[in-house]
Amino acid sequence: MSTVTKDAALEYHRQGKPGKIEVIPTVPYSTQHDLALAYSPGVAYPCKEIEANPKDVYEYTNKGNLVAVISNGTAVLGLGDIGALAGKPVMEGKALLFKIFAGIDCFDIEVNEKDPEKFIAIVKAIAPTFGGINLEDIKAPECFEIETRLKAECDIPVMHDDQHGTAIISAAGLLNALEIQGKKIDEIKLVVNGAGAAAVSCTKLYIALGVKKENIVMCDSKGVITTTRTDINSQKAEFATSRPITTLAEAMEGADVFLGLSVKDVVTTEMVQSMAEKPIVFALANPDPEISYDKAMASRPDLIFATGRSDYPNQINNVLGFPYIFRGALDSGATTINEEMKLAAVRAIAQLAKEPVPPVVNAAYNMNRLEFGRDYILPKPLDPRLLTWVAPAVARGAMESGVAERPITDWDAYEERLRKLMGYDKKFLRRIYDKAKEHPKKVVFGEANTDNMLRAAVMGAKEGVYVPVLLGNEEMIQKRADRLGLSLDGIEIINLRHDREASRRQRYAERLARKRQRQGVTLPEAQEKMFDRNYFGMMMVEEGDADAFLGGTYSGAHGIGNIAEEVVGIRPSYNHFATLHVITTKRGTFFISDTQVNKNPDTDTLTDIARLTRNAVEYFAETPVMAMVSYGNFGSAGDKECKKVEDAVKHMQELYPDLAIDGEMTINYALNAELRDRVFPFTKLKGKDVNALIFPNLASASTAYRVMLEMGLGDAVGPIQMGLNKPVHFASVFSPVRDIVNIAAIASLDAAVLERTGGTEDK
Repeated sequence: MSTVTKDAALEYHRQGKPGKIEVIPTVPYSTQHDLALAYSPGVAYPCKEIEANPKDVYEYTNKGNLVAVISNGTAVLGLGDIGALAGKPVMEGKALLFKIFAGIDCFDIEVNEKDPEKFIAIVKAIAPTFGGINLEDIKAPECFEIETRLKAECDIPVMHDDQHGTAIISAAGLLNALEIQGKKIDEIKLVVNGAGAAAVSCTKLYIALGVKKENIVMCDSKGVITTTRTDINSQKAEFATSRPITTLAEAMEGADVFLGLSVKDVVTTEMVQSMAEKPIVFALANPDPEISYDKAMASRPDLIFATGRSDYPNQINNVLGFPYIFRGALDSGATTINEEMKLAAVRAIAQLAKEPVPPVVNAAYNMNRLEFGRDYILPKPLDPRLLTWVAPAVARGAMESGVAERPITDWDAYEERLRKLMGYDKKFLRRIYDKAKEHPKKVVFGEANTDNMLRAAVMGAKEGVYVPVLLGNEEMIQKRADRLGLSLDGIEIINLRHDREASRRQRYAERLARKRQRQGVTLPEAQEKMFDRNYFGMMMVEEGDADAFLGGTYSGAHGIGNIAEEVVGIRPSYNHFATLHVITTKRGTFFISDTQVNKNPDTDTLTDIARLTRNAVEYFAETPVMAMVSYGNFGSAGDKECKKVEDAVKHMQELYPDLAIDGEMTINYALNAELRDRVFPFTKLKGKDVNALIFPNLASASTAYRVMLEMGLGDAVGPIQMGLNKPVHFASVFSPVRDIVNIAAIASLDAAVLERTGGTEDK
């Protein structure tokens, strides 16, 4: 799991604009006329329409895409009753997850009220604002009454995710685990350890799926909940057993399934060994399970084991459910989230785990081939298909159970709309980080004497993404770190001019001189170059003393790019190298080339850029759909600038006949598939959305991605180097710290791939 420090967490929450969410306008507002439409007098007209027909609120406002995350802070994340105000960061985080996974707008609302009656009254009074309400972190048993009352008294979906989220995801996992183990749900013996909100909800949902109540034993902190006990509330009493047992160990003898929602280390290997043949153990205590993964798996070979953790197989994670459940409920106009909708979500999630796993998911988790089985009973949280599987299933459940007030009629159009929403989720970067963390590599920071580069080096080290090496004067770097409040403990610093390994600088010089002797480089000249941090750092990579190099630039990458070409060289199958930027937008992820290196490429250079981009897109587990753009369309301009693009397209189509690539074309036709297919139905891009754009020169490529960023249309990762023999990347020293960390993470990942493949894979 990712290492999270106090300093890193606090900085994350206060950097830039404090908090994690903001509100942005969705309509034009630049003119007085726009403002007159947005507010007075124009706003009176939709108000009157809604007064006459309340359902028109979904047509004229954002109610249909707005969820409230509401809490009183009485049961926060394992922190307990910390209060409404202290719980706000958690609720903001939940709002962020709604947005990035399902495109749902969300307000976090912290209510400073513990009395259930007053809390219910407050939430009910503000309910008209929202299309749905996600109750969060409210302690039991009050949460049961609060949710039941609000569901009955509000005409919008209300769900306490702490109860039902875990229930839905674990139920999906249970169905698949039982199928693998060859057991029937109506015959299993179930032990539940924990009797809080989640445990009760899970048990009820399992019963709805077919588990027999008489085959259930529930335990709390005092032991088995039996009919002879007088210290249990009504929720616990519902699951009291008459069996003459009192301990968890007794309950687990012969059990088929164990569900833990309690505390760590309460289950022993002996307890697991006492279970029935082919048992199932869901140990979901957070952050440490009821029995550790290693102990559980060593206890018996026929076990299927799941936890709530991301670092073990079979993670039961609420994020597999709640964004998509609310998405389907909102889109169908559901007045509630009922059992039929929850069961629809269960079955959709379970079925998705049986489907062939796309390359993007395998790449995200560094797996060669994920497939349905005892280590894969649930989809992974980064599976982009969850939105298009679960939301429609929930919407259908709402319609079939009669609670959908705005039934969906065109399912193809609905699923297309959902696919477009996937762009909100920054899965691309999470995949990079997760893969880099598996084998963090040594990345040399060439400009560690600048604030943002130094911050990035330390941040990446704390996150476990790479192992930084800092080039520069030790004393100056330490003073800078002290001023910035950074700890350099465990981070190597190399002073080029006073390197402790004096022979290293000489060795690098001799190696460079031999390599470049036919290009006029003498040994004295090479020795002088070794006092340049770019030469020295790249030679560390060339000689295997480091895995990757990150050079800092001040105005452009041309100079450092020339050094990279001189020191590590271009891959043998290419004559040029290039860079691209990855732009993540609401519409999806786009790859833009060449943004930093080749000023005015000719046809051969453009062909190399396109080849490199194709490989890069595939490297990042995407299927390339490429447009080579210019200011003409398929020969319409007829001049030299457009002709070189046209010729490069022909070369690419000859080299890769199955590749979706075409041009030259203007940017509007590249990005508007419907327009392009109507006007130019002959292209190889027909029916496809472009995700890679090759520009005819550096000025246009650089301008394109910078305009997108400055206008707030997307977030960028880059420049990403393509085509050099070794992982050498560049970033502006003025870039935001997170952008530098992103590039360094990619450099680290490059090095890991190079080590694994021996350079046989071409990025």
